[in-house]
Amino acid sequence: MQNRVLLIEDDEELRTLLARYLSGQGFTMREAACGQDGLALAEEYLCDVVVLDIMLPDISGLEVLRQLRARTHLPVVLLTARGDETDRIVGFEVGADDYIPKPCNPRELVARLQALLRRVSWDQKVEPAQVSAVGDLTVEPERRRVLLRGQPLDLTATEFEVLQVLLAHAGSVVRKTDLMQWALGRRLATHDRTLDMHISNLRRKLGEDGQARIETVRGLGYSYRVAS
Repeated sequence: MQNRVLLIEDDEELRTLLARYLSGQGFTMREAACGQDGLALAEEYLCDVVVLDIMLPDISGLEVLRQLRARTHLPVVLLTARGDETDRIVGFEVGADDYIPKPCNPRELVARLQALLRRVSWDQKVEPAQVSAVGDLTVEPERRRVLLRGQPLDLTATEFEVLQVLLAHAGSVVRKTDLMQWALGRRLATHDRTLDMHISNLRRKLGEDGQARIETVRGLGYSYRVAS
């Protein structure tokens, strides 16, 4: 079955270009030129991933993302202005899974979408996995859910992948290059802070001791520390 993409972008030329290219790569497309139309389509259209521009004419893409996150865990890739790190940081805090700067290379967007959808697909196709516990965290792979002392954490698809990898190697250092490849499905590029932003969000969602739980090992990567 073709993967279904909802593209929310007000620039008609860019929207048409991306929609045609993605269609040619086997994606089924639905398009919206503003935030409200995008939210309405998200309600009625069964899609697998959302590509969302931050700058929209009616409501901001970040507000669209907030409303999407209030009702769904659909993977969301943001289209952001090149060099605008503030929007990217806020986007990850609100719940984005990935971003790509504009003007974007359609081939790179396809690669990002395929990597994101592949991770979700792998989790859905594997044999039923055993629920595992790491300290006071419980991982339910089939439900793509992590519970902290019995309470579910509100994680995006990518945050779940990152935390799952760290928990699988709890007590050991996971190199940033490996974590990027295993959890996000792509190589770590120079100046790419995507992984750091996801780690920051995970620490915040893990509570007051989140910083101590996920330790930065300078020059190497990250390690999840199980409280004694």
